[in-house]
Amino acid sequence: MSTFAAAPTALIVHAHPEPHSFSTAQMTTAAQALREAGYRVDVVDLYADRWAPILARDEFAPVDGHFKPQAEQMRALKEGTLDTAVRNHLDRLLAADLLVLSFPMWWFSLPAVLKGWVDRVFVMGGVFGGDHGILGDGALAGKRAMLLVTTGGASESFQPGGKFGPMDDFLFHIHRGMLEFVGFQVLDPVITYGPARMTDQERTAALGAVGESVARITAEILKTAA
Repeated sequence: MSTFAAAPTALIVHAHPEPHSFSTAQMTTAAQALREAGYRVDVVDLYADRWAPILARDEFAPVDGHFKPQAEQMRALKEGTLDTAVRNHLDRLLAADLLVLSFPMWWFSLPAVLKGWVDRVFVMGGVFGGDHGILGDGALAGKRAMLLVTTGGASESFQPGGKFGPMDDFLFHIHRGMLEFVGFQVLDPVITYGPARMTDQERTAALGAVGESVARITAEILKTAA
């Protein structure tokens, strides 16, 4: 379990292919707000790093018979043969007090590269399973996570009775099935709705609102931890 005796660490995992996108600007704004709140910020830019999202058989030692990815993750972790990049990202994940997943909502879910990051880095035996359980017994219990999201649709489309339905319905599989599953306490998401339809002035105001939201959330975290 982490401690706030030293400066806390935030790991931001960002997934957008365009460095000049609003999503990337939103991530940069959130990172600055975290630094100003006293966090050490570690940023993983999956597209810039050309992260390989496929949990592939060839990254593990040869096996006879059927390939069982999670069993091979546990074996590789135990034997010290986990893929070098995965081991690096797993270490950074375990070292962080706060995980921020930053992404545009595509097809009402994560971009494939970010889902692939979860597939490969949420290693069985490292963050759940093996010596760890799930949910409150997961390896990330005591740590926090939040989503930093942009959408194509307007805010009213994601309300109860809206065109798409409640945003919480689309985030449930991420909140519960990924983050809470490995022990994280999930914070309220920070979402900018439809930035592509905004004027430059509106986007500037939206980024200001993102910074304020992240600052408010982190202030509550640090107050609770004090």
